Amino acid sequence: MAEERVDRRLAAIFAADVAGYSRLMGRDEEGTHAALKSVRHSLFDPKIEQHHGRIVKSTGDGALVEFASAVDAVRCAIEIQRGMVSRNKDIPNDRRIEFRIGINIGDIIPDEADIYGDGVNIATRLEGLARPNGLCISSQVHDQVEGKIPFTFQPLGPQSLKNIDKRVEAFALDIDEDFQNEGTNKIALTQQINYCRAPDQVRLAWAKAGRGPPLVRTANWLNHLEYDWQNPLRRAALQNLAKRYTLIRYDARGNGMSDWDVPEISLDAWVSDLETVVDAAGLERFPLLGISQGCAVSIAYAVRHPQRVSRLILYGGFALGGYKRSAEEREQRKAMMTLIKLGWGTDDPAFRQLFTSRIMPDATKEQADAFNELQRMTASADCAVKYYETVNNIDVQYLLPQVSVPTLVLHVRGDLMQPFEEGRKLAATIPGARFVALQGHNHMLLPGEPAALRFFEELELFLQRG
Repeated sequence: MAEERVDRRLAAIFAADVAGYSRLMGRDEEGTHAALKSVRHSLFDPKIEQHHGRIVKSTGDGALVEFASAVDAVRCAIEIQRGMVSRNKDIPNDRRIEFRIGINIGDIIPDEADIYGDGVNIATRLEGLARPNGLCISSQVHDQVEGKIPFTFQPLGPQSLKNIDKRVEAFALDIDEDFQNEGTNKIALTQQINYCRAPDQVRLAWAKAGRGPPLVRTANWLNHLEYDWQNPLRRAALQNLAKRYTLIRYDARGNGMSDWDVPEISLDAWVSDLETVVDAAGLERFPLLGISQGCAVSIAYAVRHPQRVSRLILYGGFALGGYKRSAEEREQRKAMMTLIKLGWGTDDPAFRQLFTSRIMPDATKEQADAFNELQRMTASADCAVKYYETVNNIDVQYLLPQVSVPTLVLHVRGDLMQPFEEGRKLAATIPGARFVALQGHNHMLLPGEPAALRFFEELELFLQRG
């Protein structure tokens, strides 16, 4: 018996949905429905038709569209997103309709009023990677549009997508009000590096970038103002923040562009350094973002200066250092300390790779190599030893009930560097804190991974409230 022939065709698949749709509907069901209907009628559907797309099906908050040309699909997506930026200009952030769009090229199986196949599944997964007002495309689409569209897509590297066997190379583009009429997405984001002196005369490097309301990022281990700004591992995250805020950050004593040869490395010294930097920046009141051990510094500062901290965001943090959690963890971390003493400053990255594999186990080889180099550039072996000892002896548990500012705590469930339970304890002990569990394994979030996208979405919503 002959096999039944299945019709297939190659197509560019465009998947779109509304970011935060459930939240919008929960706040104003009728208003959100009317706003989305208006957008579909006046912008979204006409652009699809203009660029020769076929709407296969509409969902409550989005659509699946088929194009014969990847170039048409991407041009259409960009024009829709730019149109939405213009429409949203005078609408409060928490009420905006913002699309996320994913585009892939693949073999599809048409079946009555729908299309099927891995090509469709990948497009919908890429849409989930896109930021609000952004689009995410596969490498096949990128190959088709490169040189034909005057925009530069940011490479996200190979992505593990749900129910897709092979990793998919992805590229992202964020549509922003900073796009110029000539059609370039190179936003004039530069950072200004300054220096100030702590009370003990340690020279601290701090940087200011972006525009808008201030946001201060507390220093933590392995920061380097210039290298981070250029390094693809951190550049996208920093520039995303600088598009929306005046971002203030600095290198901790013993790190990066600040003095390496310092008389003291301690929690008190780190808090004093934060005081010095925000005073040098002329800030009166600001939200404070702490990451990893920077959370303990942020907590101590917020308790000491509650009138200056408007909101507190803590990611991947802990109140009790590793040496003090259990005898077993203490022994493990002491062993890591020995490795730091023996091999941190060597040209062989093998010692530093041990940290990299715990900080970001899902990294590609290129990402791991970049982080190994970052470690070498940011601190001497002697300073790394002192820093590691101080971090593992941190204890700010007694300060947690004294935090009086609105607080958001985020932690990755599979974090190998700082246990998930430590983040949960922070949120449970800080009065009124909100806790967000992120899916993944990376202590340092990688560009484009779902946990990173969720982090920025939650941060934005939290800061909009105050």
